[in-house]
Amino acid sequence: MARDSANSISTEDLLKAYTLGYFPMARSRNDPSVVWVLPDERGIIPLDAPHIPKKLTKLLKKEPFEIRINTAFPDVILACAEATNARPDTWINDAIVEAYSELHYQGRAHSVECWREGKLVGGLYGVVLGAAFCGESMFSRESGASKIAMLYLMARLKIGGFHFIDAQFFNEHLVQFGLVGMEDADYQVILEKALKANANFFAAPDQLSADLVLQSITQTS
Repeated sequence: MARDSANSISTEDLLKAYTLGYFPMARSRNDPSVVWVLPDERGIIPLDAPHIPKKLTKLLKKEPFEIRINTAFPDVILACAEATNARPDTWINDAIVEAYSELHYQGRAHSVECWREGKLVGGLYGVVLGAAFCGESMFSRESGASKIAMLYLMARLKIGGFHFIDAQFFNEHLVQFGLVGMEDADYQVILEKALKANANFFAAPDQLSADLVLQSITQTS
């Protein structure tokens, strides 16, 4: 299900849409308008039993990147909006960049960033709604960077008492992290519970060791 919208997005409308299960997407990077989307099938990563691929565990233990939280949110969202060989266009337009940047300044949107030698090489961003984290997009400029950012995000969310990551669509790429698909009616039920719950994105320290990430993710509730 989708609904067209005007060229600008207020943060009030954006947060209200999320509480109803909608999120905005542009048809292309240069399209000034957005479409409000409500998927029939939702992709969710439950945080009571997330999964870490063995190959990624080995990379995580090497701690190849410096992980930072919220130090370069505008750079992360702009990097996610860049064209790549695998993705020549994107759904992130200027209206989305502006709205989510404002949400970040309001303390409602956050970035997890991978740095190497002072350069931003990967990361992701999303929105906090109660005990739900609505993941928006991720990018990599070095192999494995976005996946490592995802692991640090999952650990942070588990420590903070979050229920799930909303990946919006069912995506085979994220199945390795425990992604499951569910119908919108079922998603609305868990969303309502998450909206009524309290969670803390900053319960974990900014600096998490690889061992603590592994321990946090594999620990059952």
